[in-house]
Amino acid sequence: MDSLLYDLPALTIRSISVSAMDNNVYLLTAKESGAQLLIDAADDLPAIQQLLADGAADTSAAPRLALIATTHQHWDHVRALEELVAATGARTAAGADDADALPVAVDVRVSHGDVGNFDGFDVTAVHLRGHTPGSIAFVYQDPEGPAHIFSGDSLFPGGVGNTDKDPARFNQLLTDVTERLFGAYPDSAVVHPGHGKPTTLGAERPHLEEWRARGW
Repeated sequence: MDSLLYDLPALTIRSISVSAMDNNVYLLTAKESGAQLLIDAADDLPAIQQLLADGAADTSAAPRLALIATTHQHWDHVRALEELVAATGARTAAGADDADALPVAVDVRVSHGDVGNFDGFDVTAVHLRGHTPGSIAFVYQDPEGPAHIFSGDSLFPGGVGNTDKDPARFNQLLTDVTERLFGAYPDSAVVHPGHGKPTTLGAERPHLEEWRARGW
């Protein structure tokens, strides 16, 4: 199955689903430089290595995995992380409040508003508290099109992520998602969640009050 999601002017976005939990692994490859950002080394190292090989064909330069970014600490999103780091030597990044729970040393502890500069594109970190303390969405703003939001398990089609029926955590997550995603990006922004299919902010925006009323 072809992993290519978007062929954008500066980069490609590829995605695969791994494991019975339908975890999404995303790969951004800069066309000119070959710099690559992988988001969530969730499981299945051979499948991820094939994803990297597929992405290598998207650049005329030598591909280089510049960073492995983790959206949050939950085990199902990091099962291949240690193996992938060992195989590639790539640097790692995760939210500052989740970093210590990861199975590898985290090179870059990410805070809200941090911008990662790759050779050919930038990615902005958006801290979304509630699903985990240090959950991070990574946002690529295409200069010629919509933003692409890699939301981890904080925002899905139909609602925010699991907060274990904790009202305080739910309120925090919905507030952060409302202010930091829906309040910051237009309806055209594409949401790439940690599991399942993509959506847009425009498709979800009419339902924010409905989500708050139902409490999950």
